[in-house]
Amino acid sequence: MRARQTTVMRMMTSDEDLADAAAAGDGAAFASLLDRHYDRLFAFCFRLTGSRTEAEDLTQDICAALPAKLASYGRRAKVTTWLYRVAVNAAHDRRRKRATYAKATTGWGDWEVNRTAAIADTTDKLDWLTAAMNTLSDDLRDTLALVLDDMTHAQAAEVLQIPEGTVSWRISEAKKALRAIKEQEDMV
Repeated sequence: MRARQTTVMRMMTSDEDLADAAAAGDGAAFASLLDRHYDRLFAFCFRLTGSRTEAEDLTQDICAALPAKLASYGRRAKVTTWLYRVAVNAAHDRRRKRATYAKATTGWGDWEVNRTAAIADTTDKLDWLTAAMNTLSDDLRDTLALVLDDMTHAQAAEVLQIPEGTVSWRISEAKKALRAIKEQEDMV
């Protein structure tokens, strides 16, 4: 009997009184307010978005933010008018976010394609170089490997315990051999 009286009392309570009570933290008042207006709010969001999925998301976002927004209600308009304004603002915010995201992501697909292609090209070149270096004599391969590892000719000479001029000569010979391999491959 008591639950029925509470339900009848809620039904007789104005939207504005429910909004005030919900703003003060009354969960039952908030639930009653949503029960009264959820379907209308969803239908309006559907008209704003044109998509059922978008309308569901927008309506849920509004409902999640509503408890905090109710503090600013202040009875300056009917609750329905205020809810429509909240929905319009939320739809505008959602569109702005989408537009900003779309603008920010424009070109990222091209950038990723180019980045992937550059990585593949570098990998192909390194694979070719590794295979081609395996055809060089041990002395040329070792010297080239040190210089390719960012060592100066002087540092490579110290590691290999040979004169710096010999390192320079070996690099020159390695380049000639690699160039010849490349030219031979290009002819095929």
